Amino acid sequence: MRHRNAGFKLGRNTSHRRAMLRNLVTSIILMDRVETTITKCKATRPLVEKMITLGKRGDVHARRQAAAYLMTPDAVDRLFAVVAPRYGARNGGYLRIVRSGPRKGDAAEMAFIELLGAEHELNEKAQKRAEARTKRREELAKQMEERNPGEAPDPNAEP
Repeated sequence: MRHRNAGFKLGRNTSHRRAMLRNLVTSIILMDRVETTITKCKATRPLVEKMITLGKRGDVHARRQAAAYLMTPDAVDRLFAVVAPRYGARNGGYLRIVRSGPRKGDAAEMAFIELLGAEHELNEKAQKRAEARTKRREELAKQMEERNPGEAPDPNAEP
């Protein structure tokens, strides 16, 4: 019986589970959105909310506690400079879990876990990626045109 045994084991031993959750929390703080399994999302949510609460406190002791848990100094800096001020007037509920369907390989139920209010930054990142992609395509088309001026490449031709 699992009476009074709260928490998710996630099929891992204690050190592996703790390291994985620390990595997930660090990634969420750095990237605002991460796709993982539903169970990992549910296990990660309270940890991220505790980190944001530490960030909202903002004192030296809170910074040291966050640095002891998060994996990189960049994550600590972003937590205190960008993420925590975003939720100054909000008491909890900083995350959203959006289901995204089964994973192709093993049909595990996947979901996005994302910080609320990060949509603007995520849209900017997506727009920059799209612009870079179109620029690369144009450069590639230009190179192909320079190699074979005047003739269209025949995909069915044998070399």
